[in-house]
Amino acid sequence: MRFVSRLTIPLLVLALAACQAAAGPSAAPETIVTIGVDLPFRGMAQDVSTDTWNAMRLYLEQVGGRAGRFRVELARYDNAPPPNSVWDDAECRRNANQHLAVAHEVAVIGTYLSTCSKVQVPILNRAPGGPMLLVSHTDTNPGLTKAWEAGEPAVYFPSGRRSYARVLATDDHQGTAAARFAAHELGVKRCFVLDDTETYGVGVADAFVAEAARQGIQVTGRGQWRREAAGYRALFGPARAANVDCVFLGGIYDNHGDQLVKDKVAVLGDNDAVRLLAPDGFNGYPDLLTLPAARGAYVTEVGLSMASVASRPGVPAHFLADFRARFNHDPSSVRVLYGVQALQVVLAAIERSDGTRAGVRDRVFEAPGISIAADRAVLGRPITIASTGDTDANDIRIEQIRAGEQVVVGALAV
Repeated sequence: MRFVSRLTIPLLVLALAACQAAAGPSAAPETIVTIGVDLPFRGMAQDVSTDTWNAMRLYLEQVGGRAGRFRVELARYDNAPPPNSVWDDAECRRNANQHLAVAHEVAVIGTYLSTCSKVQVPILNRAPGGPMLLVSHTDTNPGLTKAWEAGEPAVYFPSGRRSYARVLATDDHQGTAAARFAAHELGVKRCFVLDDTETYGVGVADAFVAEAARQGIQVTGRGQWRREAAGYRALFGPARAANVDCVFLGGIYDNHGDQLVKDKVAVLGDNDAVRLLAPDGFNGYPDLLTLPAARGAYVTEVGLSMASVASRPGVPAHFLADFRARFNHDPSSVRVLYGVQALQVVLAAIERSDGTRAGVRDRVFEAPGISIAADRAVLGRPITIASTGDTDANDIRIEQIRAGEQVVVGALAV
């Protein structure tokens, strides 16, 4: 134990008084605000989540840990903790209540899955001093910001005021992008459209059909496939009779997509003869990549590619170089950079706010809103958050299955 003599105490008091005098009578304690980072740090997404956390900390360090007059701290929340290491409703709800319990926490970035965000947003929307802002860098489900399923999006905002925003496109834009790509890059004229009867698949297929009409593509038929069916060859009979040159599959590969793709090729021919397009519900499945019938198929994916971002000079290239120097590897996904983009939006809102939850939320959803210029944005393209919470940066990339991998072959801003 270190002791201080009585003679020393007066000297310490005098020194403290001198410091206070130097600071001036108007000096005030620094205001600290916290941003919660709510991600699955275990399980399949742990590498991306860990890289996202590290990238956010690196960026915050680079801007001096500040947003205007506020000192900013990040707080880590795991929505997939042991022992199961997967997210569930209970964990997402528990985290949401923990966000509310931290008085100086003013916003959340997360939650990686739209389903988890749908649990958290209504809780955060009724926060004391709220509504509390949640900005996502990965959620693509349209229902959080626009009409999709029954009651959406109003069901997520019980206060009557929106408090959810995102920095990437929604799933319905995939159907739009696929139709434009099919028309302008593949030159197709007649398409057959299937969906898997689920909300995601039906919505993406609807968007494809609507945009196909605008692009001069004739949709010769619209059908549905069901997961429990043994095969689907009969579904493609009308498409063969109509001599289509394109098939769009709105849905997910888990719904017996392997058999569906096999039967498409068996009835209509390979994917060079009759083009096959699908949304990101078919993205990233190793079984699909090695399926001979899938060769040449096109899959849409929300967001820019890592290669596209890395090729942009200025902030994107410099930040990636700094990340590589600090952590000795490249980010595991472009979603890591979208996480930093979400942080840029939140920091801009904090800087212009009074430091309260309501104040931070208001800077996003009330005029003039939040915009990040291209020369400051970590993704290298300008971004504006609309009053709905959606972004105008609706980037969709197109990937083709070739030799067991997906290769980026195009990108559209829709």
